[in-house]
Amino acid sequence: MLDPAVFKAYDVRGLYPSQLDEEGANAIGRAFVEQFEPRRLAVGHDMRVSSPAMAEALIRGASDAGAEVLELGLVGTEMVYLAVGELELDGGIAVTASHNPKDYTGLKIVRSGALPVGGDSGLLEIRDRALSLPAVSGGQSPGHVRTYDIWPRYVERVLSFVDVAQISPLHVVIDAANGMGGVMLPPVLAQLPIEGERFFFEPDGTFPNHEPNPLLPENREFIVAKTLESKAALGAAFDGDADRCFFVDDTGEFVPGDFVTALLAEAVLEKEPGAKIIYDVRASWAVPETIERAGGIPLMNRVGHAFIKHRMREEDAAFGGEVSGHYYFRDFTQADSGVIPFLLMLELISHKGLELSEILAPFRERYFLTGELNTPVDDVARTLEELEDRFSREGTVGHLDGVSVDAEDWHMNVRPSNTEPLLRLNLEARSEKLMERKRDEALAVIRGGTG
Repeated sequence: MLDPAVFKAYDVRGLYPSQLDEEGANAIGRAFVEQFEPRRLAVGHDMRVSSPAMAEALIRGASDAGAEVLELGLVGTEMVYLAVGELELDGGIAVTASHNPKDYTGLKIVRSGALPVGGDSGLLEIRDRALSLPAVSGGQSPGHVRTYDIWPRYVERVLSFVDVAQISPLHVVIDAANGMGGVMLPPVLAQLPIEGERFFFEPDGTFPNHEPNPLLPENREFIVAKTLESKAALGAAFDGDADRCFFVDDTGEFVPGDFVTALLAEAVLEKEPGAKIIYDVRASWAVPETIERAGGIPLMNRVGHAFIKHRMREEDAAFGGEVSGHYYFRDFTQADSGVIPFLLMLELISHKGLELSEILAPFRERYFLTGELNTPVDDVARTLEELEDRFSREGTVGHLDGVSVDAEDWHMNVRPSNTEPLLRLNLEARSEKLMERKRDEALAVIRGGTG
């Protein structure tokens, strides 16, 4: 089964087996090799119930089309990226549906250099080719399939981002959500002096405790409660494929991705003064202002990992961060990682000798954020025009990604969703009262477009 709807802006994702099954995975493996002609590629899979069979079918399709495949086995998505970059492979595919519920399956596809294959970089061509492939592969000689152990290289690489000797014996609560974090973290934690209180580390694709999406408040209830109960220095929650890590401070308060980006940028700049740092158009002023204060060069960019990774190469940026919790590192093949931010946060707290809530206090006292507010609208283009008309006299209007308005004491970005008729509002002001007023004004215009 291969429903064309599973091909999204940045990856392949759909319900198993009604939208995507082993037959579809086989066709995508063949189509990827025929489209990009990689000689060597890596394939790994997450802990979802369907993933081993999906990976096997994908590998068979890719090898039938003539590619040599390095079979990585049960690994996190970022480990596939590392294999592609470090081993100088021509591509890689992670069989994962990331943070989606248990009934989903999916694929994250990259080409040489771990650059993502998305809607505007070959994924639609793979879709068209996969849908039109004959039932039997052509007469190519099958490529060789061999297993490859990326683990030692991975553990060594992520630990290279910190000085383990500088990390204090912090008490940390970790929620792996029965996802890949429970597999990836133990060999890393074994090298650290921290007291890591582990929860839901058993990989289980049925997600018996909660869905592996820490962006949703209901999935953070556990980590918040445990952090407070344990009087931990911080709580860390990972998504399904563990390429994103989310933080709760010592008071149980969630740390927004913008504030994490600012802190990580500061940590990176301490090691590499003057570096360029990429941040996304939705982010708090905390990000560019922290980067400039730390002597770095802030560069605003469109949202989306394909755009961030391309800009990082273009600018030779050391680090990039997105509000959504994706953090990118030049020395990790310009790819995103969930484990490296976790390590940097431990090092940062240890180095400053303060509680995380104390480190964040200056941000929380100065920057007031709405978070991302999503609203379905009937006519996306018309509503964006109405927003621009309404607010253009109050500040500078930008069109880097959706519509942005920058005023002296508040700013906002409104972007359309890639997959549905939604508008996403992110707004910030210098006071809570002003934030609430401008938020309500913007939402009144947006909700006027809901029919």
